[in-house]
Amino acid sequence: MILASFVDLSRLQFALTAMFHWIFVPLTIGLGVIIAIMETYYLRTGNPFWKRTTKYWMKIFAINFAIGVATGIILEFQFGTNWSNYAWFVGDIFGAPLAIEGILAFFLESTFFAIMFFGWDKVNKNMHLLSTWLVSAGTILSAFWILIANAWMQFPTGMEFNPDTARNEMVDFWAIVTSPVAINKFIHTVTNAFVLGSIVVIGISCWYLLHKREEEFSRRSIKIASVFGLVSLVVLIWTGDGSAYHAGKKQPMKLAAMEGLYKSREGTPLVAIGILNPRKDIRKIKEDSLTYKLEKPYLFNISVPEGLSLLANRKTGTFVPGIEDILKGGYTYTNRNGEEKTAPPVEERMRLGRMAAGALSDYNKARIAGDTLRMKNARAVLEENYDHFGYAYINDPVEVVPNVQLVFYAFRVMVILGGFFLLFFGLTIYLEKKGTIGRTKWYQYLGIACIPLVYICSQAGWIVAEVGRQPWTIQDLLPVSASASGVSSSAVLTTIILFFALFTALLAAETGIMIKVIRKGPEA
Repeated sequence: MILASFVDLSRLQFALTAMFHWIFVPLTIGLGVIIAIMETYYLRTGNPFWKRTTKYWMKIFAINFAIGVATGIILEFQFGTNWSNYAWFVGDIFGAPLAIEGILAFFLESTFFAIMFFGWDKVNKNMHLLSTWLVSAGTILSAFWILIANAWMQFPTGMEFNPDTARNEMVDFWAIVTSPVAINKFIHTVTNAFVLGSIVVIGISCWYLLHKREEEFSRRSIKIASVFGLVSLVVLIWTGDGSAYHAGKKQPMKLAAMEGLYKSREGTPLVAIGILNPRKDIRKIKEDSLTYKLEKPYLFNISVPEGLSLLANRKTGTFVPGIEDILKGGYTYTNRNGEEKTAPPVEERMRLGRMAAGALSDYNKARIAGDTLRMKNARAVLEENYDHFGYAYINDPVEVVPNVQLVFYAFRVMVILGGFFLLFFGLTIYLEKKGTIGRTKWYQYLGIACIPLVYICSQAGWIVAEVGRQPWTIQDLLPVSASASGVSSSAVLTTIILFFALFTALLAAETGIMIKVIRKGPEA
C-alpha cells in the first residue's frame, strides 16, 4: 500500500513537471523557426522593418527558452530520484540519447543563443543569421533526442537483456534512432510545436490589431505564421495518422482506449464523436459481471463505418482488437524485434512473465554456484519468454487497461481542435489576401482565444501518448509499479508541493514578463 501510494505520488510529480515543461518548450521550438525566417527576409531585403520584427519575437523566444531549460533539468533529475529501478534497468539505453541531447543540442543552442540575442551589430549579418538558424536547429535537435528516448519506451528495440547485470543493453544504436515509432513521434511532436508557435504569433498580432497598434508588423507576422502553421498542421495530421497506425500494431491497448473500444468485430468503425458510458468499466467485471456485460459502451456516438480498420490496418473489413479482445488474446501484434506475433491472453502472458523472472533468479543462483549447464538452461527460458517479462509484476489482467475515459476524451479534444485550427489557418490566409484582417474584429478576438486552445490541444496529445500506455514504463517489459525508487511517500509529497509552488511562480513570472513585452510592443 505504501509502495502504491509512492508510485501514484511519483507519477503525479512527473506529470506535473512534464506538463509545466511542455508549456514552454513548444513555443520555443515554433518561434525559433519563425524568427529565423523573419531574419532571412531581413538579410535578403535589407529592410529594417524585418530586423525590428525579428528582435521583438526574439524576446518572446528568450523568455520561454530560459524557463524551459529550468523545468527540463528538474524533469531529468526525477529519473534518478523517483525512478531509480527504471534508470538501472534501461539506463544504458535511455541515457545515451539524453547524453547526446545535452552534449550536442543543448550546447549548440546555448553557444549560439548569445550571438543571436546579443550579437546584433556586433557580428556581420550572415553570421548573425547563421546563429539564429543554429539556435533553431538546436531546439529541434534537442527535441529529436529526447523523443527518441521516449519512443523507445513505447517500442523498445535495438537492445538485449544481460542477465549478469539485470540490465538492458544497447546492441543496435541505429535501430533505436531510426525506429518508425521514433521518427513518426519526432515529426509529429515538432510540427505540433510549429503549429503552437504560429498560433501564438497570430494571437499576439491580433491583440495589436484589436488595439489599432502596429498594423504592418501584425499583418506581416500573421502572414508568415499562417502559411508556416498551415503547412506544419498538414504534416501534423499526416503523422497523427501514423501514430494511430503504430499504436494499433505495437500498442493495441492504447488504440482501444483511444476509441473506448471494448469488444470489436471485423470492419471496425471509428468513433468520430461520442460519450462513454461511465458504468461500462472493465474493473467491474469481478464485482458485477452481469451489469458490465449488459451495459453499452457509449451513451451516444457517431461513428465512421470501417474507419478504425482503415486507420489501423490500412484496409477495410479487418479486425482491430478491443480491450476485452486484448485481455483474451488471439490478435496479431508487432513485437520488439519487428516480428508479427499472435498475442496470448494476458493471464498467459503473466504466467510466461513469471517464468522469465524465475529463470533470471535461477540463472543468478547458478552463476554464483558456478553451474554452467543450469545457467545455460535458465538463460534459454529467459530469452524465450523475455517479451512477457513485465507481466510478472502484473497481479490482475485488468491492470493492463489504462484510464479509458481520460484517453478517449483527450484524443477527441486533440483531433477536434486540430480540425478547428486547419479551418482557422485557412480563414487567416483568406482574410489576409482580402486585406480585411485588420478590420475584422471577430477574427481578432478568435485569434487571441486560439492561444489557450492550442495549449490545451498540445497537452491533450501528451495525455493520449503517456496515459494511453499505462501501466507500462517500458512497453511489456517494465510496469510503473516496478520502476519506482525506495523514497518515502512523504518526501515525494513535499517535493510535489514545492515544485507546484515553484512552477506556478515561474509561470506567473513568465506571463507577467510576456504581458509587459507585448504591451510595450516592438522597439521604435
